[in-house]
Amino acid sequence: MKPELSLVVLGDLPSAFAGSSWARFDTTACATLDELSQRLAAGPVDAVLLSGSVADEACDLLDWPGLSQACAAAAVVVAVQAPKPDLAFALLDRGVHDVVDADRPEALVRAVTLAVRRRQVEHVTRAAYATDLATGLPNQMQLLEHMSHMIALREREPAPMALLVIRVEGLGTAEAQLGPAVSAALRRKLAVRLRAVLRASDVVAAVGSDAFAALLAWIDSPQAAERVGVKAQRALQRPLRVAERELGVTASVGVAHCPAKGGHAATLLRDAFAQAAARAASGRAAGASRYGDLGGVPLAANDDSNESML
Repeated sequence: MKPELSLVVLGDLPSAFAGSSWARFDTTACATLDELSQRLAAGPVDAVLLSGSVADEACDLLDWPGLSQACAAAAVVVAVQAPKPDLAFALLDRGVHDVVDADRPEALVRAVTLAVRRRQVEHVTRAAYATDLATGLPNQMQLLEHMSHMIALREREPAPMALLVIRVEGLGTAEAQLGPAVSAALRRKLAVRLRAVLRASDVVAAVGSDAFAALLAWIDSPQAAERVGVKAQRALQRPLRVAERELGVTASVGVAHCPAKGGHAATLLRDAFAQAAARAASGRAAGASRYGDLGGVPLAANDDSNESML
């Protein structure tokens, strides 16, 4: 199925775009760069094609104030007659997605369509660097970056903080018995519940397929972090309804204190992980393998038992 793409063109639209097998184009033509900037400000577009007489003088685009706006808003393709490598490289460095030969209109349609697809892939990739896509929480890289900023702040404004790592057991069993969709839905619900029982100022992150972390940026005492850990553990161990089934997991919590455990983000994360793993092993040895063994807490306010599993 051909994608439907909104395209803004500077200059004349090449005839190859009509009835293209690559995509269906909803096209807006602009006579000047100022008009093009106004169109970009008016609403989202998928692609911008700079072609015709203005694009033939493509060196001027390097000085166009709206180029960065265009590249941020859409996939930008420049069509130039016999483009020179230096010019093409300079435009790419400014954010242009592709520079193609204007004398090859059949290749131009393909270039615009693929530029839009590459831009979509780039957005997903960038999101993956900061977000755990399965839960919507910040991922480990984002957590470490935030921790590093907080540690630097605490050097100027001393105050205790703590990092919790909560390891979850039971997701693998859910996947083996009920399938990956159910396991993924259970993990998302656990993320929602964990976020609900912590303060809005606490940073909650996904740090693996079976673990979460919570950065408590300010605590009254080391004991306060332990209390928060117990609260989070009990919240996650209360059963959840997923795919018409009531499912439960076990959780173990490790706590690393700053500055007591040092001032390096990766070190704090390793220490909290190690504590969580040790406590999980201790819990299994003591027979605390079911969520009911440690008691329960009321359902979180945003934990809807009738929520769809997907």
